[in-house]
Amino acid sequence: MPFTLATWNINSVRLREGLVLRLLEEEQPDILCLQECKSPVEKIPLEGFQALGYRHMVARGQKGYNGVAILSRLPIEDAGAMDFADLGHARHVAARLADGTVIHNCYVPAGGDVPDRAVNEKFGQKLDYLVALRDHFHAERPKRAILVGDLNIAPREDDVWNHRQLLKIVSHTPVEVEHLGAVQEAGGWVDVTRADIPEGRLYSWWSYRSPDWDAADKGRRLDHIWASADIAGAAHGSRILRAVRGWEQPSDHAPVLARFDLTL
Repeated sequence: MPFTLATWNINSVRLREGLVLRLLEEEQPDILCLQECKSPVEKIPLEGFQALGYRHMVARGQKGYNGVAILSRLPIEDAGAMDFADLGHARHVAARLADGTVIHNCYVPAGGDVPDRAVNEKFGQKLDYLVALRDHFHAERPKRAILVGDLNIAPREDDVWNHRQLLKIVSHTPVEVEHLGAVQEAGGWVDVTRADIPEGRLYSWWSYRSPDWDAADKGRRLDHIWASADIAGAAHGSRILRAVRGWEQPSDHAPVLARFDLTL
């Protein structure tokens, strides 16, 4: 069953409903995973999505913060959600396709500004969340699974605009990269984007603080698509839609896409 999957931190699905509709119309992914929806599930604006054929959704939400949703043109069933690290946040939801493939949509905590859990509770929460993810996938090694989302870590040197300058900046510190690597190893996950695009600088996020984000190009690759080892070879066609970052009133993230040609 071939399908195209997209992941996007939308930074408020109600505020940016029009951008979601535009992406669905222009790119027509079969599945769209959204993070930071900032909405209770019952207030996600479904009517427009359904009119474009996205009649299926699983989601977890809360007012004003966090929130994850999976929109699909293909039938999906709710495969549950995990409250990793017991934070009480809507940061994970899973959906199961008809062929049994499970899609995990994750929104890892950003971690605040100071990379020291002794003085920054949010950084500690981020590390704890990653440890919980690692332990979960170590205990239940994924098969026929895809993990996507805003993982809030740029792991490789060429996933950031300046490796040396960002070594002490949250999202690229060695301890975060180590923790993310442990999650990947525990699940045997394959970084689909980098399997497709193995070399060169690659970003999916540019700060709002930059007055000209495009020219400055001080980006980071925070958004990821991973696949379990048994289906990673079916993934191809990875893209990051950089131009979407330049749409009117954009999210600070750009969508990441991949194609999966799966067979039963």
